[in-house]
Amino acid sequence: MAKLIAKTYGDALFELAVEKDIVDVLQEEIVLLRQILAENEDFGRLMNHPKIVKEEKLQVVKDVFAGRISDELLGFLTIIISKDRYKEIDAILDYFIAQVKKYKGIGIAAVTTAVPLRDEQRRAVEQKLLDTTEYRQMEMHYRVDESLIGGMVIRIGDRVVDSSIKTKLNELQKDLLKVQL
Repeated sequence: MAKLIAKTYGDALFELAVEKDIVDVLQEEIVLLRQILAENEDFGRLMNHPKIVKEEKLQVVKDVFAGRISDELLGFLTIIISKDRYKEIDAILDYFIAQVKKYKGIGIAAVTTAVPLRDEQRRAVEQKLLDTTEYRQMEMHYRVDESLIGGMVIRIGDRVVDSSIKTKLNELQKDLLKVQL
């Protein structure tokens, strides 16, 4: 249910942004809004409090954000609160950002290696991903996991390329266990 809500509202906001040609503006505002909401947990508690009526919540949002964010985003927040969907705000905004990245051709790659990569190695990995995918740009997230022993694991969305020595050793062990003497 939560994914459906995030998709429905996220798609609506994204379609509005494309229609009004304000994708970049809304993306920047949403990144800042997420940061503000994360830093002010009391605001979230206020918006989710069952004993505070919607009209008061709406007035607080208008008082806090009017003139500071676009009318489109303010209107969107108003709808979210009016429909009692504020609990899903993070998922909705995450979905919107993902749609923007897809629209702009930005892929998100998580690269895990056994040792930290040098800058030229990072650039080579990014370039290889750009050459072998449909993305025009990559957002790279690097992580070190010494248990891999060597090689790397690359995850883009739900696709995984695992060329780690750890995985190869595990596969070899399974194959050896299948052999009967």
